[in-house]
Amino acid sequence: MAWLEITVNTASRDVEDVAARLTARGYSDLVIEDQAEFESFLEENRAYWDYIDEEFQEKLEGLSRIRLYLEETDEAGLARLRETAAELRLTPEVRLLPETDWAESWKDSYPPQEVGKNLVVLPYWLADEETDRKKIILDPGLTFGTGAHPSTQMVMEAMEQRVKPGWHCLDLGSGSGILSITALRLGAQTAVGVDIDPKAEDIARENAGYNGFSSPAFTALTGNVTEDKALMGRLSESKYDLLLVNIVADVIIGLSPVLPDFMGEHTLLICSGILDSRLGDVTAALEKAGLTVGDVRGKEEWRCVLAKREGGIS
Repeated sequence: MAWLEITVNTASRDVEDVAARLTARGYSDLVIEDQAEFESFLEENRAYWDYIDEEFQEKLEGLSRIRLYLEETDEAGLARLRETAAELRLTPEVRLLPETDWAESWKDSYPPQEVGKNLVVLPYWLADEETDRKKIILDPGLTFGTGAHPSTQMVMEAMEQRVKPGWHCLDLGSGSGILSITALRLGAQTAVGVDIDPKAEDIARENAGYNGFSSPAFTALTGNVTEDKALMGRLSESKYDLLLVNIVADVIIGLSPVLPDFMGEHTLLICSGILDSRLGDVTAALEKAGLTVGDVRGKEEWRCVLAKREGGIS
């Protein structure tokens, strides 16, 4: 089936009114791209991001448009759309999209991702692909953590070098569960993944299942360890061999006072998701919490920090 992509360019101040008019005329699944709306979203959620791709920002510069899609044969729908746009003194741009199997084509964006010397991240539909590497199998379309980002890769590479059989792992900000699953694949005995997003709990559990891991080897929890005292108490009953925090600088800084509560004298802490420009802020917060920063790794503009308790044994 062939589809038409229709783009309606408008001013930012009018985009909501135009979208409302199109919805009232029976058009649904509108895609709104608006610089002002995007910047407002970023400001409201500043605690959860630390970096925005400059190229993406440039594409949004001055942008305010609405996109929708119609079947090529829907002549009545297209005519009604043109009429609505004319009433608004707008001219829609119509483009015929090549015929594509949309249900399957998105999978092309997730090829196998080799990490380190012995790891490979595979989407679940390639789970049976032959490889000499240790497989980390995921549903890549569900949440953050596909193995493609430098911050995640650096943690996986450090784990590959340091994780020992029988270790116990705590993964704060676990997302897809990729790091917990990696720890288990490398021989860890248990991994606990914690995320503030309730959806992440089910997603991480599902991804662990793709790899053959379930409770008690893998546990997924929802909560904020800095605010949920019951969760904090439950988690701090154990001291972990490996503590993972792959989020953003401000969240790591906020977590730093409680991180020692999960650490024994042998515990290895790996923090990532840190822009080079924020490295000093993060290391200062970790040191203030009584931790000693050891190895600092870099990939592109991202940094990964390995640390232990002061006086901890390597």
